[in-house]
Amino acid sequence: MDIKKLIGEMTLEEKAMLCSGLNFWETKPVERLDIPKIMMTDGPHGLRKVASGPSTGHRPSKEATCFPPAVLSACSFDRELLYELGAAIGQEALSENVRIVLGPGVNIKRSPLCGRNFEYFSEDPYLAGEMAASFIDGVQGKGVGTSIKHFAANNQETRRWSSDSVIDERTLREIYLPAFKKAITKAKPATVMCSYNRLNGEYASENRRLLTEILRDEWGFEGIVISDWGAVNDRVLGLKAGMDLEMPGAAVPSNDELIVRAVRAGELDEAVLNLAAERILTVISKYKGDKSRTGDEETRTFDVDAHDAIARKIASESMVLLKNEDNILPLSKTAKVAIIGEMAEKPRYQGSGSSAVNAFRVTSALEAARGCAAVTYSKGYDVKNCDEPSQQLMAEAVSAAKSADVCVVFVGLPHHYESEGYDRLHMRMPEGMNKLILAVASANPNVVVVLSNGAPVEMPWAGEVKGILEGYIGGQAGGGAACDILFGDVNPCGKLAETLPIKLSDNPSYLYYFGERDTTQYREGIFVGYRYYDKKEMEVLFPFGHGMSYTSFEYSNLRLSSAKIDDTQTLTVTANIKNTGNAAGKEIVQLYVGQKNIDDRLIRAEKELRGFAKISLAPGESKAVEFTLDKSAFSYYNTQIADFHVLSEDYIIMVGRSSRDIALCGEVYVKSTVKAPQRANPNTTVRDIRRMERGGEFLSYIAKKFPQHANINEEALADGSNYEHIRCVPEFVFRQTRLMGSMPGVTDADIQAWMDEILNEENV
Repeated sequence: MDIKKLIGEMTLEEKAMLCSGLNFWETKPVERLDIPKIMMTDGPHGLRKVASGPSTGHRPSKEATCFPPAVLSACSFDRELLYELGAAIGQEALSENVRIVLGPGVNIKRSPLCGRNFEYFSEDPYLAGEMAASFIDGVQGKGVGTSIKHFAANNQETRRWSSDSVIDERTLREIYLPAFKKAITKAKPATVMCSYNRLNGEYASENRRLLTEILRDEWGFEGIVISDWGAVNDRVLGLKAGMDLEMPGAAVPSNDELIVRAVRAGELDEAVLNLAAERILTVISKYKGDKSRTGDEETRTFDVDAHDAIARKIASESMVLLKNEDNILPLSKTAKVAIIGEMAEKPRYQGSGSSAVNAFRVTSALEAARGCAAVTYSKGYDVKNCDEPSQQLMAEAVSAAKSADVCVVFVGLPHHYESEGYDRLHMRMPEGMNKLILAVASANPNVVVVLSNGAPVEMPWAGEVKGILEGYIGGQAGGGAACDILFGDVNPCGKLAETLPIKLSDNPSYLYYFGERDTTQYREGIFVGYRYYDKKEMEVLFPFGHGMSYTSFEYSNLRLSSAKIDDTQTLTVTANIKNTGNAAGKEIVQLYVGQKNIDDRLIRAEKELRGFAKISLAPGESKAVEFTLDKSAFSYYNTQIADFHVLSEDYIIMVGRSSRDIALCGEVYVKSTVKAPQRANPNTTVRDIRRMERGGEFLSYIAKKFPQHANINEEALADGSNYEHIRCVPEFVFRQTRLMGSMPGVTDADIQAWMDEILNEENV
């Protein structure tokens, strides 16, 4: 396809129509020029292909494999597993002639309340970016494009069509953009989906700084920007900003017509429209495929059973064993096991909304457990009406508990508790479930709770049970995966991709989350998730990165390739990990970096995740794990230079099992090679001057230049103790000399200019 030639042959109307969808899921063809249409569908954890036609968004979707949603798969900390997940979804997309998969979602989990958290990976941008990049590589390796979403700062469902996310530049760059940047620069998705919300006053769909200056000019994105479905406010402004394709289709009266009118009126440069058309045609050309497929059984190019097995493997490698007191797990297959809770029979295996998959099959935990041991089952509650306990169902469960060796209670959040389109108002599970757990625990001391939830929940019963397995929402094979872990066929190895706070009010965004009317201020700044909890030394229910195993791992022999590096160099970090238990297992090794001396120059988190590796070890086996850290591991976003910057400082390298379980520490000095502007004024303190580059020389120079002031001497200034908090010595000196009449006419501006010149010149 000669794209530039095609654009030259297209009419203005044809180019405009190319910039909006044909219907709910397809781009518009230009039959006169043999330009085909291509189809895109949800989803991030399985295909949701809806038949073409009017109101296609509400028709039943075709059957597909429902893989574990991002809330669970992120807990695998496994790049290869996410690649395999993406490849499987890409293969199913090919079988249905779907050319663009709408996912992954990488928005940061700012609050546990977000109704769409189950679609997102993490509270940590590094982890979210790595998982997303691997997923994209997997899908696009099959010749199917992806659409990373929702760009950007779309962290709540409340008023999502109009809410203005007000975020300072440093927070935006350090927390809410890095996952996008990582995935886009590393994996090059075909499309980026812009979000509904405004960012600092401008709708994402018409935010030129976001869609062009950052996305394209800074990050080098070459694909197309598509709107979230209906996320267009002003179509012409959006086109100017870099929003290429409106979905699902042009509004009535047609936005295509508005584009044509704007060009003819001279309000829109036709070159802008040509560029959007060129980008769209490039994506169509790359992903159009060779021929159409019907998706019927005889033409399907994947094995349904094999994909179900992949879904089960991903779920079992991702579920997190939070608690295992007295080694209650794994369960003996000869024990009397009482399975309690309707979610064991009717699992909640995915979230509600646009990502909901019409699964080929769903394996319940009850069905899987019956294949492992002789179990009994009690419903315990009615999932459709469990805000208060059913006395009859609870009594039946207690009776079953009394005659069992161990009880496994399946609980969580019902479908209506969390969904795309609205946020939760609290972090509690239904009260009927909480009371059921306590009643069962009072009847039998050996209780394990298995959770099915798309976001953190409060656990007032955590101290009353011996085992807790965080199953999140596990996809169609999640029930089987949970039983694989419960009965010891799989050694759990998932770790939390988000902090589980004790209560909602502990969350850093608690006071500001929903905002005031259409304005949501991100006042907690960079302190999201563990960055906040660890900085405050706040007790949490379970920390970021936590997860238990049926074996144990020893960390030792931390080695750093150098004790001192420039920020243009890399640091190699190596540690030994040994399986000291009796079972084979996998360990997720986490690397954090923190600045050793944090003072009033910079507000910063105590530690930030900068690397992770998942390794498999046999009993007694040891392996060396190696990480490579570059400038990004030590930097913060400096708004003065509009770039990431490293302070010349000592940094702590931490290797551990979670953000709260650091096993090994080392130190490295990193020297910055980038000079940030040094700002001093007549009110700058001696302490701050001394910390500037060549500041000590400057103060020494002042002491020598004005020896007549007996209370100012070189030794005292070098020590700083006598002048630590007074205003800058030059100011003091100048004001004194000016009062004495020796420097008439000297102004504060003269003083500041002199200070800037001295501090930044080559020779003091």
